[in-house]
Amino acid sequence: MTQPNPTPAQRGAFTRFLDTVEWLGNLLPHPITLFAIFALGIVVLSGIASYFGLSALDPRPGGEMIEVVSLFNAEGLQRIVTGLVTNFTGFTPLGTVLVALLGVGIAERSGMLSALMRGLVMNAHPRAVTVAVVFAGVISNTAAELGYVVLVPLSAMIFHSLGRHPLAGLAAAFSGVSAGYSANLLIGTVDPLLAGITTQAANLIDPDYYVGPEANWFFMMVSTFLIAIMGTFVTEKIVEPKLGKYDPKEATINLSEQKIESLTSEEKRGLLGAGLSFLFLGILLALTIVPEWGILRNPETGEVAGSPFLKGIVAFIFITFAIPGYVYGRITKVMRSDRDVIDAMSDSMSTMGMYIVLVFFAAQFVAFFGWTNFGSILAIKGAEFLQTAGLTGPSVFILFIFMCAFVNLMLGSASAQWAITAPIFVPMLMLIGYAPEVIQAAYRIGDSVTNIITPMMSYFGLILAVAVRYKKDTGIGTMIAMMLPYTIFFLIGWSALFFLWVFGLDMPVGPSAPTYYTP
Repeated sequence: MTQPNPTPAQRGAFTRFLDTVEWLGNLLPHPITLFAIFALGIVVLSGIASYFGLSALDPRPGGEMIEVVSLFNAEGLQRIVTGLVTNFTGFTPLGTVLVALLGVGIAERSGMLSALMRGLVMNAHPRAVTVAVVFAGVISNTAAELGYVVLVPLSAMIFHSLGRHPLAGLAAAFSGVSAGYSANLLIGTVDPLLAGITTQAANLIDPDYYVGPEANWFFMMVSTFLIAIMGTFVTEKIVEPKLGKYDPKEATINLSEQKIESLTSEEKRGLLGAGLSFLFLGILLALTIVPEWGILRNPETGEVAGSPFLKGIVAFIFITFAIPGYVYGRITKVMRSDRDVIDAMSDSMSTMGMYIVLVFFAAQFVAFFGWTNFGSILAIKGAEFLQTAGLTGPSVFILFIFMCAFVNLMLGSASAQWAITAPIFVPMLMLIGYAPEVIQAAYRIGDSVTNIITPMMSYFGLILAVAVRYKKDTGIGTMIAMMLPYTIFFLIGWSALFFLWVFGLDMPVGPSAPTYYTP
């Protein structure tokens, strides 16, 4: 019998809070429209602020008054018109992401990434399946949406085949793919994307500051293992016991027809070939950066820091996906000619249409924000407020992480949220002494952990559709309630690791990444 809907008095405060968040999120326009509105708003506000003489004193030695530059006049219109194209083409994340995805497209089209995830999860010992699922979910973010499309449904099937609740498998994979989105063992496509936005935000304070894609590599590598451990604990100790014993009658599909295909001998040979090619590339690359005479070391200092290797890391992301992917495709006969490789890269670019449109408007907003000096003025005023309130210590990052986590409930795109918030918070926290690399690492925690409890996340509907296959009465509330423990544990545990790593152990978040900023 259908259960009656709970009355408002019966509904918990947190349920009402989530309903409010969903309602507010639904009120927001599409991120592309949002950036267009923000860009237009900056133009109008710059005229108003300039009229009233909004300014701030540059706190750096010898600093002068920084005044708002109006774009709401003839000169501003001229600058907008002449800079529209260069704002777009000069937006740092655009080229880096597209180049990296060319390589990922080859690896994905050949079937290598899918086979790798299937092999990792399906060949795991039954007692280690949960940790394998979460771990595979975390590392899948190097291949964009593949984790959502392949790993989440596969994990539900594997759990069911083992006599476990399929939704527990779905939840474990979803937590790794989405709540652990920023963590990884390798530098993926999200790293150059965020680093480019951070660099442009940092340039508001220091025009020569550069944040490389490797900026958070050390911290995110360690985070991968923490997320895998916490995700396994939450799945086995909280989520799966709460789900109880699975009743196949709850399914909307014929479960007997579900087949989990093991890796074929050809796929295994393909993975072996791809692995050997990856190893060869790794050795070759090591010879260029490990020895003192390495040609990719910094030619001025002889160090790895600031080297062509780190500055050109996107090129190596492309190579380390493209070559093993092609080797796999040749062995499995998926790729027989250069035409297949070209088609793979073309297909990967065809999926980026929405992203390119988003970048166009985001680039205009970021450029306008910089031209008007709003970023510098807000950063100075914000830093003065933090200093007055005594919030200049590491505790400021608690507020920052929680703020990012909350905003992420309504604006689920990592690049969209960071493009809006970075020009304000990166300069602000730089002015109280923290390096952009550390600020970006903290942002990535807040941006990741609430992905799994907001319907605003682009793949939430897809995950919900998979869940309904196994439990027909699954709704948004059911999904949020199931995933909420992961968010709580990840938010607390990942934040604790951040403070321990950065301020307790005084470890860098990435190669040569400073913790503190000194003008």
